[in-house]
Amino acid sequence: MLDENELTQRYYALSRRLHPDLYQTGARQEKEASLKNTAALTRAYRTLRDPVQRGQYWLELHGEQLGKENNKVPPKLATLVFEVQEKLAEFRESSVDGKTSEAQAELVAIRDNLNAQLAQLLDSLRANFTQWDSGGAQPERLRALKNLLAEIAYLRTLLRDVEKGSEGLWNA
Repeated sequence: MLDENELTQRYYALSRRLHPDLYQTGARQEKEASLKNTAALTRAYRTLRDPVQRGQYWLELHGEQLGKENNKVPPKLATLVFEVQEKLAEFRESSVDGKTSEAQAELVAIRDNLNAQLAQLLDSLRANFTQWDSGGAQPERLRALKNLLAEIAYLRTLLRDVEKGSEGLWNA
């Protein structure tokens, strides 16, 4: 299991050892190696720290990726997608009519609900890493990971739609 505090500590320790400033007076090869190693270390740290990037990387390690079969609305979210788009349309209409307060309250509730669902999916993703890491790339694990990543992607898209469709509401 990945301990995020230990990951961060190791990242900073390696960063201090590899930092390009330490090699400014060294040979050109040392400077280049330091830059390459620092960039690779930073990419690895960001990938491991972010559960979605880590999941995508895990798929890649096992010769998989989110593909065409994962770009459709997940069945679990189909109704939610329709409801969110409908509420956004209502909000736009209420803005024209000057009756935004009820629509605003509904959008705030939708945003909070989407954030809660997203947090739950991210927790599920994190909880499953141990199982996936220890059990290898079994087909059912790959499908489960792809499904989680697809649901997370759609919830993030819905959140962006809500944010974009209600610009100015959150800062008002």
